Amino acid sequence: MTSTEFEELLTPAEVARLFRVDPKTVAAWARTGRLTSVKTLGGHRRYRESEVRRLLGYR
Repeated sequence: MTSTEFEELLTPAEVARLFRVDPKTVAAWARTGRLTSVKTLGGHRRYRESEVRRLLGYR
């Protein structure tokens, strides 16, 4: 198993709160490739916390 299998995932609302934008903006970023999303079995988008932190400038 790789570490990515257990990586923390964030909801669109959580990502939006961190960037201080609307959740629809987060969805648009995913559609345009600015942010990578993972789809759950139920079809919901989730975002890798490590990628979000990198974009925010955290290590």
